[in-house]
Parts: sequence; structure tokens; C-alpha cells
Amino acid sequence: MTMTSPETKIYSTPAGFELAPDDNCLTLAVKTIEKRPSAPIFSRPSGHDWEEVSGKEFIAQFRAVAKGLVANGVEQGDRVVLMADSSYEWALMDFAIMAAGAVSVPVYPSSSASQVQWIVEDSGAKIVVCDTEANRALYNNLVLREDGTAPLVDSPTQLKRSLAFATGGVGLLVEDGRGIGDDVIDERIANISHDDLMSIVYTSGTTGRPKGCLLTHLVWASQAMALLHNPIGSGLAAKPGTRYVTILPLAHVLARAVHLAATIGGAHQTHWSDTRTIPMALQRFEPYMILAVPRVYEKVRDGAYNKAADSSPIAARLFLQAEKAAIAYSKAMDTPEGPSKLQEAKHKVFDKLVYKKLRDAVGGKAVITISGGSAISAQLLHFFRGLGLTIYEGYGLTETAAAATVNNPEHIRIGTVGQPNNGYSVKINEDGEICFKGDGVIKGYWNNQKATDEAIIDGWFVTGDLGEIDEDGYVKITGRKKDLIVTAGGKNVSPGPMEDILRSHPLISQALVVGDGKPFVGVLVTLDDQEVARWKKEHSIPEDMEIGELVRKSAELRAEVQDAVNEVNRSVSQAEQIKKFRILDQDLTEESGEMTATMKIKRNVVFERYKKQIDRLYR
Repeated sequence: MTMTSPETKIYSTPAGFELAPDDNCLTLAVKTIEKRPSAPIFSRPSGHDWEEVSGKEFIAQFRAVAKGLVANGVEQGDRVVLMADSSYEWALMDFAIMAAGAVSVPVYPSSSASQVQWIVEDSGAKIVVCDTEANRALYNNLVLREDGTAPLVDSPTQLKRSLAFATGGVGLLVEDGRGIGDDVIDERIANISHDDLMSIVYTSGTTGRPKGCLLTHLVWASQAMALLHNPIGSGLAAKPGTRYVTILPLAHVLARAVHLAATIGGAHQTHWSDTRTIPMALQRFEPYMILAVPRVYEKVRDGAYNKAADSSPIAARLFLQAEKAAIAYSKAMDTPEGPSKLQEAKHKVFDKLVYKKLRDAVGGKAVITISGGSAISAQLLHFFRGLGLTIYEGYGLTETAAAATVNNPEHIRIGTVGQPNNGYSVKINEDGEICFKGDGVIKGYWNNQKATDEAIIDGWFVTGDLGEIDEDGYVKITGRKKDLIVTAGGKNVSPGPMEDILRSHPLISQALVVGDGKPFVGVLVTLDDQEVARWKKEHSIPEDMEIGELVRKSAELRAEVQDAVNEVNRSVSQAEQIKKFRILDQDLTEESGEMTATMKIKRNVVFERYKKQIDRLYR
């Protein structure tokens, strides 16, 4: 990593690789597979076991599906919507769409009917492939009739067909393509250029309508190769068959980027979308690398504590002592002196009693654990590093094809999102916004020149996130420009870091700091259902007592939330301190439209829906 421009403090990391004109994610993966064609590249969950898929089987299967797409009229550059949870079939369709020379349009399975309609109409997709018939039903009114007319009046839909994995959609495509020759697919692949679109990925849309990010073959290949040439991902290619599990939805750019890097690197992958059984899947598959959202790591920590608390008060105290020791040990690792002899001794004892059990809970063989999708608290990062399971945090957006900055095993600074990834440059503009440039950055948005002109300025993508860069090129995010709160007293308050601290408290699920134009800062808080259930049991409170009643009657519960608020207030200036909080009767959820698929709060929705509760803070 170097400072390429001292005047403007532009920090860059050389790519460390070169892409030939015919290099793209598909051709790079095929080259790797051809070295060990019989080696397993995927494992599909099958009952209580795994069904392995070799590299040569994968190639044969995605080419057969690509022929089916061609047989259904998909031309080079046509769009195909892919709406499914992470699975082998998702990966298969992704490569089949590439092999047909088409453009994938990933959609989260949790998307609403209105979001689905917007994406289909805006992208001009010809085919939709879903995981379930329930998701496929969302497209019923968008598929053109046999006479070519649209079912919905004035709908610009171009959709010709919808299929579902659950009802043999993959098999139907294979059957359709039996009359298409190998030469057709060979030609489609040969015609792919770096500037061709590989995917249109719609932003999750915390505000307004989602924008379609134009991710070319060059963008995706650059991101995948950047990960493989960075210490964070180089292990995926260092040893053939290295195991990796995808937990995040593959519609998320980070999950897809790591999945593509793992495929190109020759890793052995599986997919697991059932969040309730993640620990079981990790213990069965024993992955080298894990990628998950912060909430998964929070649940691992909270689950371990709850298990200890249910066992006995002594076990609960032991866990908390071990947690405190792990955090102190990790912080000491960042000092010139390192951990003291006493800290080393404590660590050795707690490793046998607590830490090893936590490492075993995620498979026991994890070397690289990555957090993505949203910010993770520094306290949680120190806890996991202290117990021997370092979580690496990076930063990126859909527009940067995921990781634009990364912490990695060779360069890590907790509290930052790392240094520029291979092939990326970063700077802070005059407004304090983080800006990126590189082959892994988009050049614009689909059908939206206005948004393109606002986001790409002098070749730099302006993120809208506020940040700082230290003398070593580590980036720290300080807030979101649009989320910045300006109190009635003129104080600028960045809610993100404050909300992260609040969410690190086991009882708190979500937090939304408010106060724009108000005399002081307040916060709306929701509680974690599992933690509340444990808390009720611990305090001999009836299980069926509703949250609202519990909050009104329990001064102890309110005091616990106040403790979390006090923790925030110790980290900010007096003018930024939270003066009042309000606990909502129910959690914010994706199903209710209050959270995105990557678990970010849709602030405008929550502000509008809970306006009365916010107003009551200021009475």
C-alpha cells in the first residue's frame, strides 16, 4: 500500500495481477478446474450428509443450463433475474448465465412484489429463475402472454418465462437446450469482453428506489482476483480443496465476490441459508473461511453466554470473566509490549475452559472469519480475536463490487475497515466523503444518467460515507453523510458509531439515533427476543408478558438499557450524548419493511412509522 499523491492523500494498493483480454470469472474458474477436474468444488447439503460436485461436473452442468437459456431466446447481453437463497443451484445459474453471454440480475428472496416489479421492468429481464414457487408467483403478472401483450396495463415488462428450482426449473432448462450445440456456448464465451456487463445489481435501497449498478466482467474479475492476491483471501487458492461456506445471500455483492474468488481459487464450497442451523452446518463442514453479517457473530457470543447462564450462575460469571480477559488480551496485542505474563496465564486457563468451545462451535478449523454487510463493534472484534478467532472487517459497496478496503492477517487495525484492497485507490474529498477508484469500481447506473453523474466525479466514485484515513492508509468510517444529524444547537452528530455500541449490548437488537433539528439527541431501541426470554426467566417474570408491559413495569430492564446508553455517552462529547431513549414494543424486521436484506435500518421508513414515539422523546 502506498500514498500515491501526498498532496491529496490518495492511498493505493497495487493490483499484483494482470488480466488478459479473455480473462473473466468464468474462464479463470475453468482454467483452475482443468488442473484438477475430478476434485470436489462444491458440496450440496443432502439430508445429514453432503453430495460432492466435481469441477468437471460443474462445467458440464452450467454449460447444459446455458444451452437451455439460449434455447429460450436469451441473446448476448440479455438480462436474467435470479431470485433465490444461497445454494448450489444459485452458483450453477450464475455461471450458466455467464456462459450464455447474458447478464444476471440478482434479487433478494425477501424482496416485495413492488420491488420485484420495478427490477424486472427497469432491467428489461427476459427470464426469471427462483428457488420456490412462492417466489415465482411474484412474477405471474409480469410474464408476457403468448400474444406478446403484458398482463399489467402499461407495464414495460419483457419477461417471457419464469422457472423455480423447487419444481425442476434447472432440469427444464437442460431439456430445452438439448438441441443447442457446444459451439454456440463456446462462441458466446469467446465473445465476452471486459467491458461487457456481467451483472446488474440493484442497491438494497435504504432510501428511494433501488439503482441498478453496472458491474462488468472486468469489475467482477478485478474484485475476485484482488481478494485472491490479498492475504485475506489468498488462502482460498493456497491449498486445493480449502473449505469455504457461504452464509450471506449470494445476491449480496460481498458474498458473491468471495464465492467467485473461491471458485477461481479452486476452493471447496458449500452454501447454507438457514440462519437457525448455522452452528450445526459449520460443525459438519468445518470451513477454513467463514463470511457472515455481524449479527451472526453476535448470536455466537450471546448463545455461548446464554448456555453458560442456563447452566449455573458460576458458569455465567466464568464466561464474563473470560470475555473480559479476551478483550484485554486483544487490546494488548496492539501495544508494543504485547500481552503481559498475567494476561498470557489467564488466556491459557480460559482457552481450555471457554475459548476452545467457542472455536469448536464454528467448526474448529476456521482460520479466516470475515464480517460484512454492516458495521461490527470493536468490542466484539476484540473478544473474538482474544479467543483466537480473528474477525476481519472490510468496507465496500455494491458500486465497488464489495471489498474496497480490507483488514487482513498481515495488516489489521481494529476500529478501522483496513487499507485499500489490491487494485483500489481511496481518498477523502473536501466534504469528508470516502471516494474510490479502480477496475473494481462501477462506471455508472442502469438507465440512470443523473445518478451516475452524481456518484462518479472526475473518475472517482463518491460513496456518501464520511471517513478518515490515517498515516498508514487505514480507513475509518465516521458516519453516513445523509444520516448526519444536526441538532437545534448546531452540533453535527454521526449516529452510526453510537448505534454500533448500543447494538453490542446483548439485550439490544436495533438502535436508531434521532435528533435532527431537535434540542438534544435521543434514541429508539428494540430488544432481542431470545435475550428478553432469558432475562424474564432470570428475573422470574412470566414468559407471556409482552414487551410493552415489561418495559413499563421493570425498572431493572430500563436500567440495563440505560447502562448501554451510558456506555455510548462515555465515548462522545457532551453535546452528542443521548439524553433520552424509548424502547419499542417490537423489533425492526425485513418482513415489515423496516430493514434491508443485509440488515441495515431503512431510516426513512422507521422515522415515518415511529414519528409519534420520536416526538414523545421531546415532550
